[in-house]
Amino acid sequence: MKHARVTSPDRQEDENGQIMVLMIGYVLLALLLMTVVAAGSSLYIGHKLLLSAADGAALAAADTFVLSGGTETVDPTALLTDRGVNAAAAAYLADNQAPGSLSGVEIAEGTGSPDGHTAQVTLTGVVHPLFINFLVPGGITLTVTGTARAHLVR
Repeated sequence: MKHARVTSPDRQEDENGQIMVLMIGYVLLALLLMTVVAAGSSLYIGHKLLLSAADGAALAAADTFVLSGGTETVDPTALLTDRGVNAAAAAYLADNQAPGSLSGVEIAEGTGSPDGHTAQVTLTGVVHPLFINFLVPGGITLTVTGTARAHLVR
């Protein structure tokens, strides 16, 4: 035998509107999650844009090699200098504007040719994340390094 549960009218009125508080909480949680994902995505895209600029500058710098050595029996080698790599990277950045979401793109320490055959370009830039820029008004500084190798093939 089942007994029907009887609730008093006073108790039913006390519980009215309780689901609204839960729904507001879930909506706020969803908005917070979307804000974090959007900010993280803008940082990731900014990193990839800066890395692309560093790779392009390194590739341009790798083309500034000077032939070194070479005789009838020994092939010449491509030799890169720190000064040449820095100049080529600066020229590349002057010719190619930084993407809109990046600001303050500069050549950083570590740019040069560590072994005489590899152009290494280190760039720094500031990314301003979406929606949370008021939390970090100066933006977030990213540093990336791009490398390219000068190699001669006969």
